[in-house]
This record gives sequence, structure tokens and C-alpha cells, in this order.
Amino acid sequence: MLDIKFIRDNAALIKAAAKKKHLDFDLDKLLAADNQRLELLKLVETARARQNAVSEKIAGSADKTNLIAEMTALKTELKKHEEELSAKMKDWQRLMLEVPNVPDMSVPDGVNDSANQEIKTWGQKPQFAFSAKSHLELLASLAGADFERGARVAGFRGYLLIGAMTQLSLALWHWALDRLIAGGFTPMFMPALVKRENLLGTGYLPQGAADLYVTQDGDYLSGTAEVPVMGSFLDEILPPAALPKKIVAFSPCFRREAGSHGKDVKGLMRVHEFFKVEQVILCAAQHEESVRRHEELLTNAEGLMQALKLPYRVVINCGGDLGLAAVKKYDLEAWVPSENKYRETHSISYFHDFQTRRLNIRTRSADSRLHFVHSLNGTALATPRLLIPLLENYQQADGSILVPEVLRPYLGGRERLSHDRPL
Repeated sequence: MLDIKFIRDNAALIKAAAKKKHLDFDLDKLLAADNQRLELLKLVETARARQNAVSEKIAGSADKTNLIAEMTALKTELKKHEEELSAKMKDWQRLMLEVPNVPDMSVPDGVNDSANQEIKTWGQKPQFAFSAKSHLELLASLAGADFERGARVAGFRGYLLIGAMTQLSLALWHWALDRLIAGGFTPMFMPALVKRENLLGTGYLPQGAADLYVTQDGDYLSGTAEVPVMGSFLDEILPPAALPKKIVAFSPCFRREAGSHGKDVKGLMRVHEFFKVEQVILCAAQHEESVRRHEELLTNAEGLMQALKLPYRVVINCGGDLGLAAVKKYDLEAWVPSENKYRETHSISYFHDFQTRRLNIRTRSADSRLHFVHSLNGTALATPRLLIPLLENYQQADGSILVPEVLRPYLGGRERLSHDRPL
């Protein structure tokens, strides 16, 4: 959420932001609603002041009849204005939640991810001397997953990981957490069940409602650990000495994948339930600091991919692929040999005070004034999606999978993963 004064003073900038992000937002409607809100607020404040004045007269008057009648009329008038203000506030708040954050000048133009701009590639794409297999074929030959049983349990896009694939996933989580903890991040294990306020605060509601699972109690299943981490600081005032606050969070995640029913219907690319190791930073409210921390998150994610020796590229997301809340976003995309292309494995964003204003997360400046901190987040590692490039890039001629060296200590020293006994 942006400050209404900033919105008013920079109306052209907000309209340009909505246009660049390809969002259907009517700023004039918001400004009209804000004018009405302010007018009603003035009427309420005037009525209250008049009511207080009459109340003081009643206290010192011998003849209270006329004053009591005036007070009754004022109460009726005040109630009417308060009800009108309450209704207008709901309309105004709804429109405020639709205001997009302003993208950075470096964000390229474009409608969707096809316009994302490649800025870096790393690693050597494997050259196989045999007929390489897809991750689905490899999982079948390794008896590492069961999609039929998964569908019995969870329905469409359901899956089970079995044997070595379970161990490999656990090894990836543990290794990534160890790397980030060594880099100064505090580990947190976060719940997937979150209140609506957390999703509103992080910008996933109301626009992203179609992709969220909701419970019968009105709570939601989160699609990323960023949501509960940010929500855990709701209404807090963080000491300046505590910044930057760097967190690496692990959580189960859930997404309905609304609008993608025809995409990646087989395999592990686009599943409803997955697991993430997520980086979150709260820092001082300075653009330069946000930019620096954004690059830090990118460096961390690249470091993990380089340690795994997985070829990847980095792209800057275009305006239409940026979303409502982000100022700027990088995606990391790993090389998937069977598809002969890069596929997204990481997203890394910064938001300025867009999220923290909604969640009321603040700190004190040197002059003791309160102001909102900045927030950032970025994928460290997400499974089972990362298993796709890992299996395909490390496959061997005999169908086994070479284990990346950095993961071997987490797998009892195993150098290869081969066929497991099927269920």
C-alpha cells in the first residue's frame, strides 16, 4: 500500500505504474472516493465538536430543555454522517488495496514473462553421449515418485516422492538452511495456515484470491513462507539496531495454479503442494539499502545454484510480470535439458514500504520518529521443482543420478542415486 498523500502528489506516476504493470486500476475513482471520504470526515468532526460544545452548555445551564433537544438532533446528524463515512471508508480501503507499487526505472516493458530480460547466464549445459531422459522418465526408472498414488491421495497434480527422492529433498532443505544460516540468516519454521490479514499485508489479496486455498474458518493456506514471516512482525516497532533483520524460513506451500490447468500437467513443475526455503529481509527505509539487499538475495540464490553446478540464467521481470507489490524482481531459471530451455526456479523481489505499510511494521529514526521499514524476499530453494533440473542435468548413461558434491555429506556420502525398490 502506498501513502495516500504520495498518491495524490504523484498521480501521473501512479497511472504510469499501473500502465507499465498492465493492471486495470482507475486512479481517478480512488481520488474521487478520497475526496468524499475527507468531506464526510470533516462533517463528522464538525458534528462532534458541536455536540461537545452543547454538552458543556448543558452542564452549566439551569434550563436544559432546549439544549437537550439540540443535543438529540446533533446525535442523529452525527450518526448519519458516521454511517456514511463508514460506508465510504470501505470503498476507499478497497480501492487503496488496488494501487500498484511503482516499478524501478530498470524494469523492462512487457505484458508477460516472454518479455523478461536476460541479464546473465552461468554454467555449462550438459552434452550427453546417450539419449537423455526427462525427469518423468528418470523418476520412473528410479522408482522415485508415484503420481498415480499421489492422485488417489491429493487429486489432480498429486504426487508422492519415494526412497532416494525423499532423502534428496531433505538433503537440499538441510543444506540450503545451513548455507543461509552461515550467511547470517536466522532460521524459522513457518506454518502454512495464515490469516487473511497476512495475505492482504503482503499484497497477495485481493488480486491473487483465485490461486489461494481457503479453509472453512476463513483462513488461508499460504503459497510462500514470505507471508507468515511478514505477518509475524505485524504491528511491531523494530529497534534500529535490529536492522537488517535477515530470516531464512522453511514451510510447506500451497497454490491452486489457477489459470494454468493446461500447463505442465505431468511431473513436478507445477504442483499444488510444495516446500520452500525462503529468504526474507527487513531493512532501513532507504532505496539504496533495498537495492543492495536485493542484490544480496540474488547472490545467495546464485551461490546455491553454482554450488549445485546447475546451469541457469537470471532475468529481470518485465512490468507485466512484476505483480502488484514489487518494485523490481529477478527470476532465476535453471536449464532443463529435456525441454531445451530454462525454467523458473527462483523469484527475488523488493517492495520498499509497500508491505510494511499494510502490516504496520516500523522502526524509529534518530529523532525518535516512527517510519515504515523496507521489505524484500527471495527463493533460496523450492522443491520438488528443483529436482527437475537436478535429475536431468546429473543423469548418467546407466540411468543413475550423480549426487552433487555439496549434497553428499547430507546423504551419508552417497555419490549416486539408483533404482529403489518400488512400493
